Amino acid sequence: MQRRNLIKAFTLSASIAAMGMTWTVQAAETIKVGILHSLSGTMAISETSLKDMALMTIDEINAKGGVLGKQLEPVVVDPASNWPLFAERGRQLLTQDKVAVTFGCWTSVSRKSVLPVYEELNGLLFYPVQYEGEEMSPNVFYTGAAPNQQAIPAVEYLLSEDGGGAKRFFLLGTDYVYPRTTNKILRAFLISKGVAEKDIEEVYTPFGHSDYQTIVANIKKFSAGGKTAVVSTVNGDSNVPFYKELANQGIEATDIPVVAFSVGEEELRGIDTKPLVGQLAAWNYFQSVENPVNTKFVADWKAYAKAKSLPNADTVVTNDPMEATYVGLHMWAQAVEKAGTTDVDKVREAMYGQTFTAPSGYTLTMDKSNHHLHKPVMIGEVQDDGQFNVVWETSSPVRAQPWSPYIEGNDKKPDYAVKSN
Repeated sequence: MQRRNLIKAFTLSASIAAMGMTWTVQAAETIKVGILHSLSGTMAISETSLKDMALMTIDEINAKGGVLGKQLEPVVVDPASNWPLFAERGRQLLTQDKVAVTFGCWTSVSRKSVLPVYEELNGLLFYPVQYEGEEMSPNVFYTGAAPNQQAIPAVEYLLSEDGGGAKRFFLLGTDYVYPRTTNKILRAFLISKGVAEKDIEEVYTPFGHSDYQTIVANIKKFSAGGKTAVVSTVNGDSNVPFYKELANQGIEATDIPVVAFSVGEEELRGIDTKPLVGQLAAWNYFQSVENPVNTKFVADWKAYAKAKSLPNADTVVTNDPMEATYVGLHMWAQAVEKAGTTDVDKVREAMYGQTFTAPSGYTLTMDKSNHHLHKPVMIGEVQDDGQFNVVWETSSPVRAQPWSPYIEGNDKKPDYAVKSN
């Protein structure tokens, strides 16, 4: 009797062990990829399309055999435009979901929220949006622009004869780290170019702000003092009422040009752009650029949107952070193949010097030390169809300067990634 029970117990244990082995094998058959973007709240207008672009890119990589012979498995979480929740969801992705890499964040405050978590747990985050610099973490690869790859060239353009020869600058932003730090850099840059303090105005509004009537009226008053340009670091769905108010008050690009750093094709989808024709945006990619890689990229995205029945699938557009997401995912996959493993330390080393032929029409390179892409800079004018006509661009990709020379003490900081703490 005792022997029979022992045999049963052994058989049951063996079965459980076999099941455990099966589960382990099944778990090891995919490589989990975290997607950490706001799908609700004020930033959903910008971030939802990045989630969808990441999913499309994962499908594209999987269709070609995956990575290391394994399929990529997306793990999507919604931090809901809630900055502390980004840290919680990031920790969940790393400790519970065991993702090999994360693609996510838009605002710098969300990135700053997750950064201590990724440095503590040695996770890997790809950040796809232009930002203020002043950071170079070994746990982050920055595939968006640093200030010298967007903000500085844009303001140089506004100062130039081609850009209208602005003498006064109204710096309007959402009230958080990216606009404030970018404007600190731009203020120092403008003063170095001979612009007086009295000719620079700085105004900030909270996330989700919707009443721009007084601010736009003040822009008109400020412009009476000389040729004025507006530099907008307004983020999220506040851009819609801001641009509508510009139109309501009859501000045209020929009178007061507005250059935006966080407005692209996606944000303009819900706006009547006819009154905004000629207004500017500075990015490293526009949907309208003409080359074979971009033609395929745009066509693939439109086909994906229809196949997945995305909202307003007939009018989907591509934009700069979407391209940066696409490039980042492909570069990470290349680095994993080169490293032969998803181990973060080995993938980090394999990322240095990676190249990718991007939809921008340029071959982008991941810098060998500073964790940023070498990127072209483009300035586009809004067209009445919501697309941009590129009016200025660099002749080749520009190396990022994460530590801006316009902030005192940055010349003493190292040109390689160091933990933020």
